[in-house]
Amino acid sequence: QVQLVESGGGLVQAGGSLRLSCAVSGRTFSNYAMGWFRQAPGKEREFVAFIRWNGDWTYYTDSVKGRFTISRDNAKNTVYLQMNRLKPGDTAVYYCAADRHGGSSRPIDYDYWGQGTQLTVSS
Repeated sequence: QVQLVESGGGLVQAGGSLRLSCAVSGRTFSNYAMGWFRQAPGKEREFVAFIRWNGDWTYYTDSVKGRFTISRDNAKNTVYLQMNRLKPGDTAVYYCAADRHGGSSRPIDYDYWGQGTQLTVSS
C-alpha cells in the first residue's frame, strides 16, 4: 500500500547536475529513514545515501561524498538527491527506499522500494 515513486532521471553530460525526487504516498510514517540506492548494468545494487526522517543525520558512500546531497521535505512527503559534478560511473538506475528501523546502508534492511529512475551520464 505504501508507494515510492522516483522522478528526475535523464541523460546529462559529465560534470553536469541533476536532482532526483522520491514521492511517498499511502500510509507513511514520519520516523522512517529514507535511502537512495543505485544499480548499474550487470552490477549489484549499492548504497548511495540515507537520511533520518527529521533530517538530523545523513550518511553517504565514499564515491559520492562532496558531490551528492540527500534532503527531505516532510510537508511534501518527498526525499531528494541533488547530484553535482556527475561522472560516467554514476550511470545507473536509482531507487529510493524507506526503512522503519532508523537508517542503514544495507538494501536488505529496507521495507519499501520505488521502481527506479534511470540516470545516464555521457562523457
